[in-house]
Amino acid sequence: MTAYQFTLVFLAALALSTALRIWLDLRHLRHVVAHRDRVPADFFGRIDLVDHRKAADYTAAKVRLGLIEIAVDTVVLLALTLGGGLALIDQGLRAWPGAGYWHGLALFAAAGLIGFVIGLPSSLYRTFGIEARFGFNKLTVPLWLADLAKGAALTVLIGGPLLFAVLWLMDVMGSRWWLYVWLVWLGTNLLVLFLYPTVIAPLFNKFTPLADAALKQRIDALLTRCGFAPAGLFVMDGSKRSAHGNAYFTGFGAARRIVFFDTLLEKLAPQEIEAVLAHELGHFRHKHVMKRIALSAALSLAFLWLLGQLIDQPWFFAGLGVGAGGTAMGLLLFSMVLPVFLFPLAPLTSALSRKHEYEADAYAAKQTAAADLVTALVKLYRDNAATLTPDPLHSLFHDSHPPASQRIARLHGTT
Repeated sequence: MTAYQFTLVFLAALALSTALRIWLDLRHLRHVVAHRDRVPADFFGRIDLVDHRKAADYTAAKVRLGLIEIAVDTVVLLALTLGGGLALIDQGLRAWPGAGYWHGLALFAAAGLIGFVIGLPSSLYRTFGIEARFGFNKLTVPLWLADLAKGAALTVLIGGPLLFAVLWLMDVMGSRWWLYVWLVWLGTNLLVLFLYPTVIAPLFNKFTPLADAALKQRIDALLTRCGFAPAGLFVMDGSKRSAHGNAYFTGFGAARRIVFFDTLLEKLAPQEIEAVLAHELGHFRHKHVMKRIALSAALSLAFLWLLGQLIDQPWFFAGLGVGAGGTAMGLLLFSMVLPVFLFPLAPLTSALSRKHEYEADAYAAKQTAAADLVTALVKLYRDNAATLTPDPLHSLFHDSHPPASQRIARLHGTT
């Protein structure tokens, strides 16, 4: 393949991906707005029209911002690649003394900083504009700055050494470097997953043992029935950042925890909390987390192998507007353009995720009353302003969970 041919392939893929994303978002926006003034029949008497309209307006606001983000992301990608932005940055960095691996680290840092600065207005508006307008944001500017500083520190402390190791392996391990890089990447990810509950998450939130004795007794009985032994039941102070509620499992082995947002405990009745937890236990029983980790590992191995075939091809670099090659530039370019080619395949991963959600729901309906999970979901849809009327095609690409009506209809079939 020539550089010119690859440029045409990239531009065609970018045009297809961008047009598809915009078309799907416009469909979703029209569909949600068109159904704004009528609560779906399945939710009559459960969700008020005022709440339904709030969910529609909240969704519409996020979609409109998303459309701007798509346009900005596309322009930035073109500017950095074919527009010569990365080539200019690379040339400037090569003028520094002592290039070597520091050049690669600086190249990634520069690209990351550019992305952060360009995306900052959108991120701030999403948090302090949209989320605040609809009553969800609890984040203060000092807390936002503290989170930003902690996130940046973790990126440097974890991402820096990992990137250095990757670049070193790409240089010294010959044509099979991609296999060694994959092993290091996989090991690092597993280590982070193991450390997250006890080391990383407490940097951002406070976790306290569940104090409600009656609720704890109910949950312990459920865990005994399901054969699950966690390291602890914890409540997270999610309310200091957002009014949204959630519950999740985290960690492996002795570090395995069940975490409830304090907002979730405030909004749901004990039997509904039990049903939500049973759903999460369903993910554990069906080994969904391990399956997703295995799938992610397999895909990352395939992508690294593909990069191994491309990184020595001059047309790959020249076709993306970069004259000089190199391991760091090749890795950066690949990570930037890969999503362009993968987006049309999004329904495949969404379908797998939805399958897992249905399986977890079915498990919960066997361990608790399906009606309790239904009422819990309805409350969560209402309190989180989740739209009840997504565009089916948009949902197929973007939503990891089934639409509310389909999910509840299935649960009704289990009662």
